[in-house]
Amino acid sequence: MSDQRIAIIGAAESDYGRCTGRTELDLHAQAAERALKEAGIDKSEVDGLFTVTNEFHRMPSLLVAEYLGIHPDYEDCTSVGGSTFEALVNHAVAALRAGRCKVALVTYGSTQLSDTGRSLGTTSAPISHLAQQYEEPFGLNIVSAYALAAQRHKHLYGTTSEHLAEIAVSTRYNASLNPLAMYQDQITVDDVLGSRMIASPLHLLDCCVISDGGGALVLTTEDRAKDAAMDPIWVLGAAERSDHLHIAQMPDLVTTAGAHTGKRAFAEAGITPADVDVVCTYDSFTVTVLLALEDLGFCAKGEGGPFVSGGRTRVGGELPVNPDGGGLSSNHPGMRGVFLLIEAVRQLRGLGGDRQVEGAEIAVAHGCGGWLSHTGTVVLGRNA
Repeated sequence: MSDQRIAIIGAAESDYGRCTGRTELDLHAQAAERALKEAGIDKSEVDGLFTVTNEFHRMPSLLVAEYLGIHPDYEDCTSVGGSTFEALVNHAVAALRAGRCKVALVTYGSTQLSDTGRSLGTTSAPISHLAQQYEEPFGLNIVSAYALAAQRHKHLYGTTSEHLAEIAVSTRYNASLNPLAMYQDQITVDDVLGSRMIASPLHLLDCCVISDGGGALVLTTEDRAKDAAMDPIWVLGAAERSDHLHIAQMPDLVTTAGAHTGKRAFAEAGITPADVDVVCTYDSFTVTVLLALEDLGFCAKGEGGPFVSGGRTRVGGELPVNPDGGGLSSNHPGMRGVFLLIEAVRQLRGLGGDRQVEGAEIAVAHGCGGWLSHTGTVVLGRNA
């Protein structure tokens, strides 16, 4: 296997928010077209496709490839929830280094908002009727699963609802700097605590938005990246790990698999948490961010509450987290992990506009899928 360095040379979203009249495949295609244009790559050069669909299609890579009009030699449709795209980048890096493909396209699209409205907490039939048969009938849905982790963290470490609310407030501040974010009006801790309770201790504003949208990435090898239309952003390290599926089987409700993937990705990249300039992490709920920051080593376990206080995670703070407004305020179309990578690339290219993190050289994209079940960590850098 080659040790050649791998770069992301294209990263783009589709339209997002409420995309009335668009299909899921439309959004795959729109994001792919934009990412390929940014990379200066014709779709005929794509020989690796890494994709999933929201509708649990039995052959998602064939469906997307046909719709895009491409004929890949290598395909991967791993689906592990919100961290799917960090995992797919990890797989694409391996495939490119092994010579299985030369140009890898990662795509996603979802019309979750248009199709189902605010159905947060429900699951589609393939999951509900099988994987959740021992939990969902008793009232445990995805929100309450994350609420269990939040309650446990509060019990063990004295974390407060105010601490969790600080994450939502800082993320909304970041969204106010993003003209495309679904929600841009700033909020306060009192606003979060005053919003209706969804699953104690998680209030409405502790929960992500629901949206349509998609995204795409183009990856290639170092020799091809030299001819890219924009500055390549290098994949310095990547790791993934499955911990469980059902929340009842999670070994430790306050420690995710990110405690493993963070160490491995950082070690591969040759960095420490102190070297990271911007973090794009999954924020399905505020507690998801809290656990991620602890598990990745930005603070000690149990210290997440005080760590996120005082605006530390907003743009301009000590550790900017989700400069685009994240899933809590910008968009969340089912599996949001691709947006973490897109924003990380944009920040490292200095294209963040009003939300740009000054001097960003190293970014981390950290996805979390399922019921805190799987994590994927990708370290990206301006320099190889």
